[in-house]
Amino acid sequence: MAITAALVKELRERTGSGMMECKKALVVSNGDIDLAIEAMRKSGLAKADKKSDRVAAEGVIAIKTSTDGKRAVMLEINSETDFVAKAEDFIEFVDKVSKTALESQPVDIEALMSLSLNDAGENIDSVRQTLIAKIGENIQVRRFTLMSTDDGVIGSYRHGESMGSMVKLTGGDMALAKDIAMHIAASRPQAISAAELPVELLNKERDIVTTQARESGKPEPIIEKMVDGRMSKFINEISLLGQGFVKDPDVTVEKLLSRANATVNEIAFYEVGEGIEKKEDNFAEEVMAQARGN
Repeated sequence: MAITAALVKELRERTGSGMMECKKALVVSNGDIDLAIEAMRKSGLAKADKKSDRVAAEGVIAIKTSTDGKRAVMLEINSETDFVAKAEDFIEFVDKVSKTALESQPVDIEALMSLSLNDAGENIDSVRQTLIAKIGENIQVRRFTLMSTDDGVIGSYRHGESMGSMVKLTGGDMALAKDIAMHIAASRPQAISAAELPVELLNKERDIVTTQARESGKPEPIIEKMVDGRMSKFINEISLLGQGFVKDPDVTVEKLLSRANATVNEIAFYEVGEGIEKKEDNFAEEVMAQARGN
């Protein structure tokens, strides 16, 4: 596979490494960026994997909670530009879809899009298409998460329009639930506990830290202890219970919950555009093309 300047640029942005290191890694991996990053991490060249493949599309994260606090929904609804995401028609559409989802509790996106949204009986998808025709931009109801509880509490947190989180607790109170939701938005845990982390993820990280430890030249028993220590740190950093609480990093979330005799049952985190590959337009070229009548 040809190693283009664009590939090298992307790898540099994701790792913070030099151009030549990136080019060499891409040659070895035959242009596979993920394999190149893994190899660079093992050799200690990469400063960080910034996961820049999660290029943000535009839109909003909306959260609605029932009056009794026992049900909540979080949605991501996307537009092509930030300008449209702030438009009155778009905001009204988001609000109505959120309320409908909370009231009807659909099982999936397909069921949600078929729900009636107005007095005329038009479903959400029909209203969406009408809005597209009016605004002139593509609009997508991308995903949603519902939470409900009989004897617990649901907390939520929204950071601006682009980020949101929810958590369901047994025990504790609303103040604690809101604090945990804010922590989730700030620290982005990949699971509630270590036991819920994917085996593939743990195996890949162990392979990486083992390679790094062996480069130290230390005896195998020492290497094993180094690996165990690094893996323990890695697991705590990405699992909710092992993380230091954002308001008091000296106290883990697990200890905070224990003090309140509370348990986390479910978590959710959304960021606008997460995982969406956004087209990069060259504004100057676009203007010139229009001037030429193309």
